[in-house]
Amino acid sequence: MPVSFGEAIPALPAGSVRASADFYRDRFGFEILHFDEDFAVLRRDAAEVHLWGASDDSWHGGLDTERPVRSGAESFIAGTASCRIGVAGVDELYESCNAAGVVHPNAHLRDTEFGTREFGTLDPDGNLVTFFQR
Repeated sequence: MPVSFGEAIPALPAGSVRASADFYRDRFGFEILHFDEDFAVLRRDAAEVHLWGASDDSWHGGLDTERPVRSGAESFIAGTASCRIGVAGVDELYESCNAAGVVHPNAHLRDTEFGTREFGTLDPDGNLVTFFQR
């Protein structure tokens, strides 16, 4: 049987899962399906986003060369991720996001050479979320 890929779900690091979940709900219309302080599941139509808590600040005391930072939830990880979400009605979503002030200043609505119309936004931590339409 040939291999076939299915759904892919981005998992983005968040310094505050609550603040990020509220942002995705309020700015992009996602529904919060699950929430706890360290993890959230959000969905809008067929798009799903997971947020995980990157809130371990124990590294602030200085780096120990014998025991490197390695919890996997260090706070400096928040804002280092990105994802792309396909949408229908990218122009209308852009207008809404632009009016709300969440469009990345260097990622306004544009047509790409590879056949998409897209724009980028930043979530509260600085993760890049690009919305595109083919």
